[in-house]
Amino acid sequence: MAKQNYSFEKRQKEIAKKKKKEEKRLKKTGVDDDQPQDDQPILENDDK
Repeated sequence: MAKQNYSFEKRQKEIAKKKKKEEKRLKKTGVDDDQPQDDQPILENDDK
């Protein structure tokens, strides 16, 4: 029987934990992933 790769499982858990934490942080700040984050208009300088 093949040896289990526990480091892979641990890494997957860490990635899931980071993702969940990031989603919680974004929810707290009121930013949704579905909305584009470029809502602010870009002001161009015509001082040329």
